[in-house]
Amino acid sequence: MTEIRTIPVGEAEGELAEVYMAIGSGSGMVANILLAESLAPRALQAHYTLYRELLFGKSPFTRAQRELIAVAVSQANSCHY
Repeated sequence: MTEIRTIPVGEAEGELAEVYMAIGSGSGMVANILLAESLAPRALQAHYTLYRELLFGKSPFTRAQRELIAVAVSQANSCHY
């Protein structure tokens, strides 16, 4: 298993702290998959923006269909996320 160094929410400063705040909406909760990008705050923000658009943006697919697609892709890639 690969180990990725991350910056925990409580230790984030500057730009990363701002990104975490936006992602967690003040709850302080940031998913591990997003913490993996903590060393590159701009990439993390771009990834989160893309995720939000794909799951919640205007689309011919329902939210349930989008979630099913995400599950199928994760399973095909042997990814538990």
